[in-house]
Amino acid sequence: MSNLDQIKERVIEIASKREALVRLLEQPDLGTLRIDVNQALEEIDDLLDEFDRVFPASENS
Repeated sequence: MSNLDQIKERVIEIASKREALVRLLEQPDLGTLRIDVNQALEEIDDLLDEFDRVFPASENS
């Protein structure tokens, strides 16, 4: 398995966990953790955007 394949697998795994953070953000009793969850979502979105920029969709198959 190449390094690129490993990176793709990890990015897919991270993307799959994004929804769990979105659901967590919907919890009313999150308190100050809301800031951390928001930050994590922003960083995941940045990572996914950068991945798509570096490896366009045609290469991601």
